Amino acid sequence: MEAALTILALLLVAFVALGVYATVKAVGAAKRGVDRTITQARRTVEDTTLRAKSFGQVGVAGELAQLRLSLRTSMRATQDALHAGVAEDASLAESVDLFRRLSAHGLELDDELKRLEREPDRATVAGLLPKLRERTQRITHSAESLRWAARDRARQFADDDLDALNAQIDIEAGALRHWAVDEPSSRTSGTGASATAPGQDPGTDWPEPAASADPSAGSSTADEAWSGPAREESPQAITAPDPRLRTTYPWQKSTRPETTN
Repeated sequence: MEAALTILALLLVAFVALGVYATVKAVGAAKRGVDRTITQARRTVEDTTLRAKSFGQVGVAGELAQLRLSLRTSMRATQDALHAGVAEDASLAESVDLFRRLSAHGLELDDELKRLEREPDRATVAGLLPKLRERTQRITHSAESLRWAARDRARQFADDDLDALNAQIDIEAGALRHWAVDEPSSRTSGTGASATAPGQDPGTDWPEPAASADPSAGSSTADEAWSGPAREESPQAITAPDPRLRTTYPWQKSTRPETTN
């Protein structure tokens, strides 16, 4: 009885622990989903604001907004391309590490540009714009190099796979059309076999004709076979048969002499 109670208590504790673990995992997943949604919404709002500033404002504020928008767009596109490619090509892992290091410089530049947007001294900010523009171009150029290299690699793999697939399809198509290549040869061999006399070709299955005692009978039969339908016999003269030439058979009765009665 005590053993059964102990087992039930252990099972209850195990179920409770499993429930707590599942609850914690579910809450964590929900929290990450909410954070991801909030981050995405904040990013969308910020990008829309930067786009509006870049088109609606002139001078230092408009140029800072353009630099930030260009930097964020290039970095995000490269990040998406690398993360999508590394799932299929493990060799892009080093490129992802390089991009992570580049992202640190990009985030630092984005924070600096964001602070300068609130800077009241526009003259000082205008003097810093050439260096900020150069840094932005260097970072975006590096990001674009990684992005286009990853895309070219994926496209090259796709082209190689397509070439191999086309070669296999050509081989299979040739194998399927093999009957069209063998048909003329088989017809030629069949014609040759029918033209040759039976018994001369060891590969034929035609039965040999029975030997005829009379050579002339064989030749006449062959003539009839190759010359078409037999000719009609010419009509004979109506004459009485000669009794002397008539053949007598044993089963026939002898002719009785006529009486003169």
